[in-house]
Amino acid sequence: MKVFLTGATGFIGGNLVRTLLNDGHEVRAMIRPGSDQRNVAGLPLELVTSDLDDQRQLTEIIMGCNAVFHVAAHYSLWRKDRDAIYRANVTGTKNLLTAAKAARIRRFIHTSSVAAIGVPAPGTLANEQTQTTVEALVSDYKKSKFLAEQAALAAASNGLDVVIVNPSTPIGAYDVKPTPTGEIILRFLQDRMPAYVHTGLNLIDVEDVARGHVLAWQKGKTGERYILGNRNLTLKQMLDILAAITGKPAPRFAVPHFLPLAAAFVDERILARWFGKTPQVSLYSVQMSQKAMYYDSSKAVRELGLPQSPIEAAIEKAALWFRANGYLAT
Repeated sequence: MKVFLTGATGFIGGNLVRTLLNDGHEVRAMIRPGSDQRNVAGLPLELVTSDLDDQRQLTEIIMGCNAVFHVAAHYSLWRKDRDAIYRANVTGTKNLLTAAKAARIRRFIHTSSVAAIGVPAPGTLANEQTQTTVEALVSDYKKSKFLAEQAALAAASNGLDVVIVNPSTPIGAYDVKPTPTGEIILRFLQDRMPAYVHTGLNLIDVEDVARGHVLAWQKGKTGERYILGNRNLTLKQMLDILAAITGKPAPRFAVPHFLPLAAAFVDERILARWFGKTPQVSLYSVQMSQKAMYYDSSKAVRELGLPQSPIEAAIEKAALWFRANGYLAT
């Protein structure tokens, strides 16, 4: 099969393109002008340089493909990036959905996020039936992913064969940016994490996320969404796993949430806005950490056969990749 992929230069996309190629598929990947191409360097795929703004050009470049994997997204938790976030994640998704229908694409796999599902009530797990509202979501990024998913569902109702996947928190190799979770691992490896906050998240090996995309293409039901997740852990448990893998001591002390909230407010709203300094912590990221983000991925396991590889191995792969690619020296 020939497939079209957006976001191949990113974390999930970089792993997905390798999975598709290893399965024997031809891949045509769209990259943005000036994007970091380390994750696709040397791979046997067709690269086209474009963006999600030109609907007519999108139709032309996806013509002849059997499926579209829309993985690309503008990830940022900074308020200053608000316009760019909505333009890429919402308007861009709508443009690609329209182009896919015009090009008569057989199946469209939309990479959403558990961010679009929302945060579960304390003591519960969110699943595919959990509903939220855009007003309830913290950060423009989460709101944009919700709106993009609504556009994908609308396209499915209008005749496009769309399947939605909602990755939780992937972890592993090729995290070039890195992601917020990758940044936690990196800070730990660099001895820059003296304390932690009480929070929780659902982790999954990024290679399982990539395989989950392919399984959704092969087995998913039109108009359905599938949480691609695995193991719910507290941040402290994740850090303890890192300590066991690396031999470095895990932070022993938790700080109350009001301290990083105050630091983020000063960093983003005062130092960055008035003095032009690059902020280190976003207010949104601290607000998000106040609630555990636990999810139930049993539907994807049951209906798609989503792998559930050990999280310890995924964390170790991430640590080894950061070390091998020179991140510890920066």
